[in-house]
Amino acid sequence: MARAEGEVAIRDARVADLRALADLYNHYIESSPATFDTEPKSLDNRREWMDHYAECGPHRLLVAVGDDGLLGYASSSVFRPRAAYATSVETTVYLAEGALRRGVGSALYGRLLGALEGERVHRVYAGVTLPNPASEALHRRFGFQPIGLFHEAGRKFDRYWSVQWFEKRLA
Repeated sequence: MARAEGEVAIRDARVADLRALADLYNHYIESSPATFDTEPKSLDNRREWMDHYAECGPHRLLVAVGDDGLLGYASSSVFRPRAAYATSVETTVYLAEGALRRGVGSALYGRLLGALEGERVHRVYAGVTLPNPASEALHRRFGFQPIGLFHEAGRKFDRYWSVQWFEKRLA
């Protein structure tokens, strides 16, 4: 996939992205309440995680790649493991520090949600650890509505964090 200098390419994740995906997620584990994971993930763990995604269907893993390498990723995952939840997915997006405020998150989410429109997905959910005005704005921009606040749902970095849940209905 050719791209002009400075251009961002959005594509399905590949095994070759595994190290960069692990590094990005581990950065958030170690420095941010955005994930409630507290221990860095190994490459084997991330490989197993990556195996849950496909290039079609409701469970996708997309990456944004630019001149500086991996800029971020967005995914749609199993919402809950029981069969009746099969038409619901949970989405997430993580960006490299150099990709913030450059439209990368919007590009990833736009492509991901567009791909889900053609799948058997009825509802899309996302949890945002507060405070996170940028993530809240991103979800609202794409038509997600706040549906509930889980007060002090997780403890990380010696404090409690609340999670705002968002929902989007797909056609």
